[in-house]
Parts: sequence; C-alpha cells; structure tokens
Amino acid sequence: MTNTRKLTLVAVLSALSFLLMFYQLSIGIDFLKVDFSTIPILLALVLLDLKSSVVVILIRSVLKLVLNGRGAETLVGLPVNIIAVLVFVLAFAVIWNKKKTLARFVIASLVGTIGLTLSMLLVNYYYAIPLYAKFVGFDIAKMVGVEKYLLSMVVPFNLIEGLIWAVTFWMVYTVVQPLLKIYEK
Repeated sequence: MTNTRKLTLVAVLSALSFLLMFYQLSIGIDFLKVDFSTIPILLALVLLDLKSSVVVILIRSVLKLVLNGRGAETLVGLPVNIIAVLVFVLAFAVIWNKKKTLARFVIASLVGTIGLTLSMLLVNYYYAIPLYAKFVGFDIAKMVGVEKYLLSMVVPFNLIEGLIWAVTFWMVYTVVQPLLKIYEK
C-alpha cells in the first residue's frame, strides 16, 4: 500500500471515528456512555497496523477536543477514553490481529474487556474521580462513595462496554470482510 493511500485511509478512519463519538449509547447512567468510535480504530488495526490505530485515536481525539470540547469535562474525560480504547485495541493487536480466528477473537475480546475494566478502575480512582471533583464540581466520593461507584458502576459499565465493542466490531468485520481483503496489508 502506498503512503498516500495509507494516509488517506488513516484520515478517513479518523474522521469516521470522530463522527461516531457523537452517537453514544447510555446504559443506565447518564455520564457513562458507550460510543462506537472504537470500530474504525479496530479497522485501522486490521487494514494497517497498531501504529496507524494509535494515530487514528489521536486524530479523532484532537478533533473532539478542538471541534467539540466541553471544557474541563472533555479535558478530564477524553484522556480516560483514550486509555480505555488503547487498552482494548492493544489486546486485539497482540492476540487476534496476526492470526484471525474466531477463538483468538473471543480471547482478544475477553482480555481486552478485562484489561479495559481493570485499567478504568485505576484511571478512575487515581485520575478521573479527583479531577472531576476538583474541576467539574462532580464529587462522586461525597455523592455515592468511591468504592461503591467503582464496584457498582465502573466495573459493570466497562464489562458491558467491552462486550458491546467486541460484538459490534465482529458484526462489522464479518459484513465488510470481502471489501477489507482488497485493502489489507
């Protein structure tokens, strides 16, 4: 694949990923929403490589910050989202991308979802909860309690989010697989 074609594909997938950030699915808690911007990032992994996936994450995140930033909420939430997506995509890069079998996809989905959940526990505890309290005025420690929030909201949400991302990507990948063969490495 030529550099021009690769750059074009990264740009298109970045723009698509950015647009998909606007379509969020709330699963009970208003501020915990699943977005489908991960799908083009995983497609970049399949079509190109991990480095290109990271570039797509960074471009869509800069676009979000510049074109649709909501101040402190975005400045705190966007890095959390970047880490979540990176952890999930990394599992697919290591486990599934080299040998694309259904069994390896399921393992990558499980590892990605567990990694996503564990990383979000740590990121929320050490980064998001304190910063939301300080800059957004949303103090979860006073409202619900940190432990209760992490165990009753963060863990289930991220387990569900990982499952949604995996199933959605599998459906998209299965449908567009004949087209992807044209572009794959």
